[in-house]
Amino acid sequence: MMKPASKRIMVFSGRSNPILGNEIVDALGIDPGKVKISQFSDGEIYVKFLESVRGADVFLIQTLSTPVNKNIMELLIMADALKRASAKRVSAVIPHYGYSRQDKKTTSREPITAKLIADLLQNTGIDRVVTMDLHAGQIQGFFDIPVDHLTALPILVNYFSKKKLKNLVVVSPDVGRVKLAKKFSDKLDSGLAILHKTRPDHNVVEVGQVVGEVKGKIALLVDDMIDTAGTITEGAKTLIREGATEIYASATHGVLSGPAIERIEESPIKELVLTNTIPLAPEKKLDKLTILSIAPLFSQAINNVYEDESVSTLFGDDGF
Repeated sequence: MMKPASKRIMVFSGRSNPILGNEIVDALGIDPGKVKISQFSDGEIYVKFLESVRGADVFLIQTLSTPVNKNIMELLIMADALKRASAKRVSAVIPHYGYSRQDKKTTSREPITAKLIADLLQNTGIDRVVTMDLHAGQIQGFFDIPVDHLTALPILVNYFSKKKLKNLVVVSPDVGRVKLAKKFSDKLDSGLAILHKTRPDHNVVEVGQVVGEVKGKIALLVDDMIDTAGTITEGAKTLIREGATEIYASATHGVLSGPAIERIEESPIKELVLTNTIPLAPEKKLDKLTILSIAPLFSQAINNVYEDESVSTLFGDDGF
């Protein structure tokens, strides 16, 4: 006699951000899936799932941060193993989507790596992607599978709401982040300003003028990602020159590569608030850095996907 079909959820973490993976499964109230991941002497990755995944709804948690290429391959290999082991559905939970900054061609003979990563994920057999604060929302259009695009805004805004900062102005570091800054300012009931910047080369920033009133105000710089911290720290210096009294900064993804830590430490930024989409190495921890966990949002999203419920209800009609 045939057994009635039953749903089964399993959550596995790669090696890119195991602490976040554990926080997510703890929030879900389930045990983490058992998987063995190792490397051959030449650097090739070996994966073996240590329990049956046949017919299961599987979620793979892997953030595509440093070492980016290794973490991408690890995710693809894990997904391939799951499909060959007859998992019913494989969802990639990618808190930080690597290669997202190359989302279009700006000059001749350049790649579009955000599309390349989307193709790799789909061609491996991944059925769904759950990610957070893409560098450009249009990257969702590179996929022919469902993409649940989460935002860390509720967590970040809630943190700054509790600080009750007086005479606050939210500042966009460039015109590309005006929409993000506007959402922050609406939720915090604050003013809005924009920094005009030029970028003569990769990871090189020159900040020009401020559009908006910042003199005598507490400024909050908001961005989706901080890599070498050139944009955010030069922006902070500009705001101080323009008369801002205190500088706070916030971003979802703290890449913090190259001279980032030194720049942040020496900058006039009083506090930089990030989330744990990317793990923070011990040597990068600073007193002015605050890390907030996005595990509650991802656990809710995973549960809603598994239960075939709406994910957008987590953020409201306006995306937050």
